[in-house]
Amino acid sequence: MSDLFPVPNSGAPLAEAVRPMTLDEVIGQSQLLGPGKPLRLAFDSGKPHSMILWGPPGVGKTTLARLMATSFDAEFIALSAVFSGVKDIRVAVEQAQASAARGRRTILFVDEVHRFNKAQQDAFLPFVEQGLFTFIGATTENPSFEVNGALLSRSAVYVLQSLSADELGQLLDRTLRTALAGLELDAQARASVVGLADGDARRLLNLLEILQTAAAGAGLARLDGAFVQNAVARNLRRFDNGGDAFYDQISALHKSVRGSDPDAALYWLVRMLDGGADPLYMGRRMVRMASEDIGLADPRALRLALDACETYERLGSPEGELALAECVLYLACAAKSNAAYVAYNQARAFIGRDDSRPVPPHLRNAPTKLMKDLGFGKEYRYAHDEPDAYAAGENYLPEGMARPRWYQPTDRGLEARIGEKLARLRELDRKARGK
Repeated sequence: MSDLFPVPNSGAPLAEAVRPMTLDEVIGQSQLLGPGKPLRLAFDSGKPHSMILWGPPGVGKTTLARLMATSFDAEFIALSAVFSGVKDIRVAVEQAQASAARGRRTILFVDEVHRFNKAQQDAFLPFVEQGLFTFIGATTENPSFEVNGALLSRSAVYVLQSLSADELGQLLDRTLRTALAGLELDAQARASVVGLADGDARRLLNLLEILQTAAAGAGLARLDGAFVQNAVARNLRRFDNGGDAFYDQISALHKSVRGSDPDAALYWLVRMLDGGADPLYMGRRMVRMASEDIGLADPRALRLALDACETYERLGSPEGELALAECVLYLACAAKSNAAYVAYNQARAFIGRDDSRPVPPHLRNAPTKLMKDLGFGKEYRYAHDEPDAYAAGENYLPEGMARPRWYQPTDRGLEARIGEKLARLRELDRKARGK
């Protein structure tokens, strides 16, 4: 039964066997490949230009580079930044020079270009400028941060997107009609495969290869959802700690908490935990949210976030994850204030550009007779000896420094009461200074 569903060129992975041969066969990326769209125009122009293809795995970056070489009748040289070094770049340059001597253009494709260091990226520049080859870099990371400015300025950046469920369904149907003719999936099986692929065409094809092998072993031609779940080991959602997908989801979680949407906050938390995020990292982020977006509007939030981290440390997964879920729901529902965050940033900016002002003498300690004789601590008013434990009119800032008023309490949660108290104390100050 091993040849029940033969794959063309069975020595190659299914993803390679069904790689599109023309631009019209490419599924997805309509924002770039549709009529009048940037990459379609680049193909139609007949004039290749250097570019960086930025997008998540399995969305067609390598395919587009290969199709461009075919479209422009150019030599295609592929390097992987994971395995290549300056020596490999030198060899590629020699190959491009040989092709140029024969009157042929060269397209140099560098996969995972963000993994090249600055020196390696700089090695391309002279040859890109000379037009020896057209440079195409593929990256899953934001090129603004990971690609040298000089190389970035000489390349157009095209942003590719994950495939939608409909687009993955089109790819699945095409593969079942061609490379895997004879294999059938019912509606539940299709939904499972598309869901597990999570926007990644290569992953979808790899899953189909796994299912093909399992179906051949079981002597089945039609697969249901239960078979898919049993045949495919639990797949983590596409997730790369430290990559763009990671930070995009963290951003979504933070904004959901800030926007007081508990369901959305819980969705992103569970989504990231399911994707393999470190639960304690998630806890640390919630500590940050409690400080940045809730602050003194509800000081309990910070303690709850710390408790959630401690609980997870003690219980581990999966029990400890419930404490994280409880915490993110509380943070989303809590009163919001970024007043402390704003005040802190303003104070940091001020200190960064200000002189080192001396501590006023009345605020200095005077543990020795000499220091007392110098006036340290003189006329300091001990607040607890004053009415309401407040020394009205006292100044605690360096002499000559205007009162900045960095902290501006909101009228939400506990901070509303804090604001009322500070307003009353400022009124006492005004009266005391008026005397």
